[in-house]
Amino acid sequence: MPIALIIAVAASLAVHAMLLFIPDIDLASFSEPPPLLAELKPPPAREAPVESAPKPGPAAVAAKSRATKRKARAPAPPAPTAVRRVPESPAVVLPDASPERAGEAASGASGRLAPDAPAAVAPIAATASRLPARGVIRYRVDRGDQGFMIGQSTHDWVVVDAAYRITSVTETNGLVALFKPFRIELESRGTMTAAGLLPEHFSTRRKGRATSEQAQFDWAQMLVQVGKRPAQALDPGAQDLLSFQYQLGLLADLATGSVLPVATGKKYEHYRLEVVGDEQLETPAGIFRSLHLRVPGESTTELWLAYDRSMLPVKILHTDHEGAVYVETATSIELSQEP
Repeated sequence: MPIALIIAVAASLAVHAMLLFIPDIDLASFSEPPPLLAELKPPPAREAPVESAPKPGPAAVAAKSRATKRKARAPAPPAPTAVRRVPESPAVVLPDASPERAGEAASGASGRLAPDAPAAVAPIAATASRLPARGVIRYRVDRGDQGFMIGQSTHDWVVVDAAYRITSVTETNGLVALFKPFRIELESRGTMTAAGLLPEHFSTRRKGRATSEQAQFDWAQMLVQVGKRPAQALDPGAQDLLSFQYQLGLLADLATGSVLPVATGKKYEHYRLEVVGDEQLETPAGIFRSLHLRVPGESTTELWLAYDRSMLPVKILHTDHEGAVYVETATSIELSQEP
């Protein structure tokens, strides 16, 4: 048998053996190759040659030079007007506030604005306001201006038949109360007049007990007695340590600054009020456009009175003679609807 025939027979037998014994292959799992697509596109259009602009003649060059000189001689815009700041007034001392008297300091002082708060930018208009017949302001009391809370304070008042009563209760809370319990109560009683508050009696209580820090006002004789001191001459418009915070909003000429006589329970002095300006103040009780006042001196008191809250104090800051700062910031304000 020819060798070519033997090779052909052997190859045929090998192919049949593979078809009988190798496993089936599912060709359906393989997809057909994607068809080739051809797309005819027109050749890109040729861009027209850009013609260079003709050089300006001597007359155009001269005109451009004259315009440049006129622009250089144009006057510069006016410089922005600087905001005027009120200079500090002579030193005036308010009651001292040692750490043991943090509550008393808070009931007559409050906190500074955050660094990113807006500064005073608008002129101040004279504002007179009536004290609502009833109201309650609650404050948080911080030691320092970094938000370290040491207690709370509540001011409430009522005006009935031209007679008023204002009370303030300040006490420590939390861990501070555990290691340093403190509570002080202030009360001011008197008459509401067309000129504002006319205090008659001011008293202080510590831990529920009356103290000698009191003041008696005799308007008929124009005398005031502070503590156990002899009576002394009384000035028109004089206030006590608590009432003065609410009398400020009733003064028509407050925006110009003034001098206010105050009986603190320890002494009777005249205190100068500096007008710092209008400020946008953010507190837990809300955001208020307020009038910032300062009573500078060895001890300094600052107050922020809210224009849309009857010029009530929404923040008070007190820095004592040792540099300790106490901040009182309103957390809620409740006012009666009565005029």
